[in-house]
Amino acid sequence: MPKILSTHTLHPRASAMLTGAGDLVVASALDAATLAAEARDADVIIVRAPLPSALFEGANKLRAAIRHGAGLDMVPMEAAAAAGVLVANVPGVNARSVAEYIMFAALALLRRFRVLDRDLRTKGWLAGREHTVVASELAGKTIGIVGLGAIGQAVGHIAAHGFGLDVVAAARSMRPAPDRVGLLSIDALVEQSDIIVLSCPLTPETRGLINRERISRMKPDALLINVSRGPVIDDDALIEALKKGRIGGAALDVFATQPLPPDHPYFSFDNVIVTPHMAGITEQSMMRMGTGAAAEALLVLANKLPVNLRNPEVVEHYRRRFPADT
Repeated sequence: MPKILSTHTLHPRASAMLTGAGDLVVASALDAATLAAEARDADVIIVRAPLPSALFEGANKLRAAIRHGAGLDMVPMEAAAAAGVLVANVPGVNARSVAEYIMFAALALLRRFRVLDRDLRTKGWLAGREHTVVASELAGKTIGIVGLGAIGQAVGHIAAHGFGLDVVAAARSMRPAPDRVGLLSIDALVEQSDIIVLSCPLTPETRGLINRERISRMKPDALLINVSRGPVIDDDALIEALKKGRIGGAALDVFATQPLPPDHPYFSFDNVIVTPHMAGITEQSMMRMGTGAAAEALLVLANKLPVNLRNPEVVEHYRRRFPADT
């Protein structure tokens, strides 16, 4: 029976979909050596943790690496291509969950929820209420979205139609923007936005995108929300700006180093919300991501190509490895 290796436990519906199609095995650990060893006899791997390049060198049976989500930075694409392994993902399935997190984070920062809640619990009713006089509403502000994929579009729709925000965006493609979204350059966006949302993929072009110079262009009370990947922000520059009160605050769900060390400076700021890379995780999104990944695995095991194939250039190599496939 084919072996389906998953880096993490799947949603019960996803596991049920794979029953009978293969032997579903959850990795015993996520270090590079363990993943490479346990993938050696795998036919498909479902990915929620970074894969080492060496995994593809020794996994001669491996047909596909399927991302449990949208971002492909956990899969070493060059190594997969060299090995003739298909790579697929399930784009858009957690967009609503991430978009709702972004609006929650913006509201919590504007209403000063962290410090209000803390002082209410430790200092009393009136101490908590003192923070409300400097709280602010969402309506009428400008939200700037960097990256206009499924998440960016969901944020734009909720922001414009649900909260009365003005919406601008910076995107790689200058295709016509969704309704009520204006397109700007990244520099114009950081200058004009009250709330800046990072929902772009991590690429060589976006690494360090929010650097010291761009932070200096932001409004002094601007909020920065990152649901992209940690390296999109220059951490030293952001920490310096927070220390100097140069921006209004930040909500950070992703980091260059994960888990974030408990003594990291981000934990010391009252105007910073830190969450453990959970913006896209809800019961509903885990079901959608899991069943989406399972559906792609079933196609591969049935000698078909995935719907969301992300490296079509390897198909001929793949067919030479598995000549019975279509």
